[in-house]
Amino acid sequence: MKRKFSDRANWRRIVNKSYASVHLNDAEFKGYVTFYKIHQLREPLWKEYLQSRLCLADEGYIWLQHFPENERYVVTTMFNSSLQVVQWYIDICKDQGLTDQGVPWFDDLFLDVIILPSGEVLLVDEDELEEAYDHGEITKSDFDTAKVEANKLLDSIKNGSFVYRELAVDHLQRLFGDLVSKKV
Repeated sequence: MKRKFSDRANWRRIVNKSYASVHLNDAEFKGYVTFYKIHQLREPLWKEYLQSRLCLADEGYIWLQHFPENERYVVTTMFNSSLQVVQWYIDICKDQGLTDQGVPWFDDLFLDVIILPSGEVLLVDEDELEEAYDHGEITKSDFDTAKVEANKLLDSIKNGSFVYRELAVDHLQRLFGDLVSKKV
């Protein structure tokens, strides 16, 4: 199981970035929200979904992450340099926490849900989840938790109760508006 950090300090692709983190405790959201803006990178990051190629990281892109309290997922909203959403990427996780320096982290349970701006929803990396279980990297309980959490998320997306589409846009402007337009 990999521990992933919101500041992506070891991401070698990135040459220059801005990073900020804030804790919220209001009616809409309880947890940490992090801001990661790419100013300079070695090469863009591309992924292919449904026979389409999407750029997920390039100069001017922003990754906003929500770490909701008492949940087993983390939502990353990726914005392009025009502040249009590229995708919502939901990592199913075993645990979340903070480093001694206050950087949010999560222990990734491999299974992920992706929402594209077109409305298409993808469940990805089921093979990685099964491999991790087969190789003893995760327990049966972890495996089952990942499946249950993914199904809960898929249901919330389907029934319209998945709030992060709206929250991400609101939080980007309200919490980090001063950093959005900043060049360095």
